Amino acid sequence: MAEDKLELFENQPIRTAWVEEEEEWYFSIVDVVGVLTEQKDYDSAKNYWKVTKKRLKDEGNQSVTNCNQLKLKSPKDGKRYNTDVANTEQLLRIIQSIPSKKAEPFKMWLAQVGRERIEETIDPELTIDRALETYSRLGYDADWINQRLQTIRARKELTDQWKAHGVEQGREFAILTDEVTRAWSGMSTRQYKNLKGLKKENLRDNMSTLELALNMLAEATTTELTKVHNPSGLEENQKIAQKGGSVAGNARREIEQETGKSIITSQNAIQLNEAVTQLIETVSEIDDNGVQ
Repeated sequence: MAEDKLELFENQPIRTAWVEEEEEWYFSIVDVVGVLTEQKDYDSAKNYWKVTKKRLKDEGNQSVTNCNQLKLKSPKDGKRYNTDVANTEQLLRIIQSIPSKKAEPFKMWLAQVGRERIEETIDPELTIDRALETYSRLGYDADWINQRLQTIRARKELTDQWKAHGVEQGREFAILTDEVTRAWSGMSTRQYKNLKGLKKENLRDNMSTLELALNMLAEATTTELTKVHNPSGLEENQKIAQKGGSVAGNARREIEQETGKSIITSQNAIQLNEAVTQLIETVSEIDDNGVQ
């Protein structure tokens, strides 16, 4: 089982995957080739790698012969496909065969990413620290960041339970996430994203503090119900996901009844952060003018 994520080199996404059994990080070769050769799109990078791969094989290059494949999300449709990947040692050999002015900066980046990921494996708290720094740079306020980090923990606990109860990562995780989201918010994940005008952005990164709190309640409740009822496979876990989400859905309706307004907002991260900024500026003006 590979745990995949995106890393950025000069704002260009590189798909990576950590293979627990091997304790090894792998990188999408096509993504790396695209960055090094500055291809205009994914298909161009894929074709470049296809030609390069054949040339290296013809030359008897062992780094290509020994390349692995892992199922990674396609940047085109989000589905998972077998993708050529290489570990750090293999990738360095491939880089040497590709003429690029970015080769040396990329090698330095590769060493840094590898070091950080190994450090995080040894000390998971570093992952949280780096996430906190990233959100701070993006302009999120401290209260929202603290709440967001809690939701990351709650999500990890839930997905660990799904794995332990016969749910496959990828498509089945997405199905169950939809069940939880629909049960508490009344919308599927895609509908929720559409409401906020999102495409590939992370939905949780675009939630208000209260939206985050209810989403976390839904996932945390689902986790506890999963432990209690011990479901097996997708169908049984769907029922639990619906129950867990419904608990947060009931809480949402009670809050909305008391406040007289909807918790679900169409505002995304940019709009929410602008609202916070305006609030801070207003408070500052009040303090400066001595007005209460």
